[in-house]
Amino acid sequence: MSHAATSQTVSVGIGALTIDEVVAVARYGAKVEITSEALAEVEATRERVEELAQDPTPVYGISTGFGALARRHIPEEMRAQLQLSLVRSHAAGTGPEVEEEVIRALMLLRLSTLCTGRTGVRPVVAQTYADVLNAGIVPVVREYGSLGCSGDLAPLAHCALALLGEGEVRVNGELQDAGEALKAAGIEPLVLREKEGLALINGTDGMLGMLCLAITDLRQLAKTADIATAMTVEGLLGTLVVFAEDLQELRPHPGQAAAAANILKVAEGSEILAAALEEFKKNQVQDAYSVRCAPQVAGGFRDTIEHAATVAGHELAAAVDNPVVAKDGRVVSNGNFHGAPVAYVLDFLAIVTADLASISERRTDRFLDPARNRGLNAFLADDPGVDSGHMIAQYAQAGIVSELKRLANPSSADSIPSSAMQEDHVSMGWSAARKLRKSVDGLQRVLAIEILTAARAIDMRDGEPAKGTGAVIEKLRGTVQGAGTDRFLSPEIEETVRLVKAGTLLDAVEGGIGKLR
Repeated sequence: MSHAATSQTVSVGIGALTIDEVVAVARYGAKVEITSEALAEVEATRERVEELAQDPTPVYGISTGFGALARRHIPEEMRAQLQLSLVRSHAAGTGPEVEEEVIRALMLLRLSTLCTGRTGVRPVVAQTYADVLNAGIVPVVREYGSLGCSGDLAPLAHCALALLGEGEVRVNGELQDAGEALKAAGIEPLVLREKEGLALINGTDGMLGMLCLAITDLRQLAKTADIATAMTVEGLLGTLVVFAEDLQELRPHPGQAAAAANILKVAEGSEILAAALEEFKKNQVQDAYSVRCAPQVAGGFRDTIEHAATVAGHELAAAVDNPVVAKDGRVVSNGNFHGAPVAYVLDFLAIVTADLASISERRTDRFLDPARNRGLNAFLADDPGVDSGHMIAQYAQAGIVSELKRLANPSSADSIPSSAMQEDHVSMGWSAARKLRKSVDGLQRVLAIEILTAARAIDMRDGEPAKGTGAVIEKLRGTVQGAGTDRFLSPEIEETVRLVKAGTLLDAVEGGIGKLR
């Protein structure tokens, strides 16, 4: 997804959004528009809610309290206050502010559910949500408050509160009162009616939004890991023989085949490897597991991402609310707000992210040990003993990998009862998503250090690198110096991290040798 997405307009209708559309709005500021078909469906469904509001029989969410208070019938004159009280009381988040791209993803996905016509809100509610998104008004949402069931209640309530002109928002990063921000944008604050407060807060939108963002980042990192592996093979004078296509076909996992093909493509034509081939056959015979088994690990990582994308696709097609207005007009309590399916894959991704970082760190460590780096200086230092080279860069990797292993502990295996035991099993999907964001950041940093270290090793070898690996080194050397005496290393690591996160190094490779798989 490029920054050109800022000029894109995403249509929100009865059908499902795509992961790319979510990222376009969340990360790159694409505008949204509601389809006329969706507005018509929303209006038709609202008529059914209006009918039930007049019915003397209590209907959950329309004429009753919520959660453990659902047995209380609320008279008509108190129902607007009921919805307002619901939003105000549930906007109970605490802790640091959540990132703006996460909040925008959450808002888009709630809007998408509203536009299915299954929530029973008036069209003005959906339109106001779209207007706030398009105005760049970002409600302040705080880290803690969601148990992932009944959906992401507190985060969504903070967003709903902003639509009412209450609470805090940010506009262009500046903290503002929500009412003042709406007024400046020419948006009339909402006055909620039956069912609408509940419809605004009852969904898996936060955890799903973070899943979509993570899938996008991890797909990019899968290719980046293959580039790092190819550079390490070259820098360690390893062999490409094990990545041959026919060997991958013997174990037909699609991710494995893609990873192996990418490594071959990036390292193809290396003079460094060609010159070292006979020596390798005579004295080395095999590379270590961290090099030789890279496609198996990176391939499993890839296949897990695609499983997660399948789950995300199902959830993007969902109308998550409780109660829901069924297509036949029934208003029915249900359990679709439970975040378990999303929480499971968020945790799964944290596991494979930790493992891909772990194998990357092991490859990096091989460069630093003269007993294993095949003729390079200890720690790739210019003058070992006087210089320490990349010794502490590996320490940084090791610290991150250790943290990623802790983050791989599943949130979804935990559950804390809430709402006076009415909501007695929860998904903790929001927590799973929050820690996965930290895991993605950690993997980006670990791969950046491997690339930085491998580039230094390749520079210390005789001969020309492959076209693919050479493209990385050329791009890197535009802002990061090559081998030499010790210097302030942190800025070089941070610059490499920036290039990895932005996809700049991947773009350099694909610009030179074509698209990777």
